[in-house]
Amino acid sequence: MDHPQTSQDIDAALELRRAAEALSASLPPLLAEAEHLAATVIMGDHGRRRAGQGENFWQYRRAVPGDEYAAIDWRRSARSDHLYIRQTEWEAAQTVSLWVDPGQAMRYRGDKAHPAKGDRAAVLALALSILLNRGGERIALMGTDAAEPKRGLRQLERVAAALAREQDRPDYGAPPLAALPHGSRAVFISDFMGSRDALLRQVGEAADQGVRGCLVQVLDATEESFPFDGRTIFQSMAGEIEFETDRAKSLKSAYLTRLARRKEELADLARQTGWLYLHHLTSTPPRGAMLWLYAALEGFRR
Repeated sequence: MDHPQTSQDIDAALELRRAAEALSASLPPLLAEAEHLAATVIMGDHGRRRAGQGENFWQYRRAVPGDEYAAIDWRRSARSDHLYIRQTEWEAAQTVSLWVDPGQAMRYRGDKAHPAKGDRAAVLALALSILLNRGGERIALMGTDAAEPKRGLRQLERVAAALAREQDRPDYGAPPLAALPHGSRAVFISDFMGSRDALLRQVGEAADQGVRGCLVQVLDATEESFPFDGRTIFQSMAGEIEFETDRAKSLKSAYLTRLARRKEELADLARQTGWLYLHHLTSTPPRGAMLWLYAALEGFRR
């Protein structure tokens, strides 16, 4: 027998519907922008059309000194004055784990003409996921319900939904300490303005498992230039931290020194672990960062 709905049940259902409508409203623009960005990377099937072990024919190429005698395709070579090698398509799918900083600090933007850091990070992550999925790779979005590495459109939908979902967030995010598949790849996108401890621990443990990856630091142009002057109130996005000064300009030198030190720390961490580091501003087009990420992940496979 059906139980009568209580007012709490109705309120919960209405809240769920509002949340679902808000999510569905945010998905189309995010997906459209990510699809457009992914389309700018001209690479056929995401670079998976490469020689290697597999069953699907890829191409013939001229034999060169050093090729194995058994690799020569004699039927094709018989139609020419040269020897040819029959190459097959590389088919070993890999896993790429993505982490996009969910912290409130990523909502910051200093100019309405440019996207918030979190919006740029989400577009980069989703566009990269689209490319990886087209190449048959398994993708995972750490710290979400899309954290289990999978491939296919359903996984892309989970990633997109997780990136668009509004939730209670701390001022600064940190990558969850999770065991990544041995020998896989990873991409962490954040402003990396918070504590370094969790980042150092996660990247260090990942490197110990043979995981190679990229640290993508996304910053707003005002965070790079510190254009503030006079009386200014600095407040964190969640309102947990507040600092007021009458001489904001006097803080510029010390701030820029600390920012430069943080960038050096990230670059050093990448060098020590075999990862790569990219600094990206939201005031610049995302295509450059996307191409860099694509090339970096492809380079890890060689």
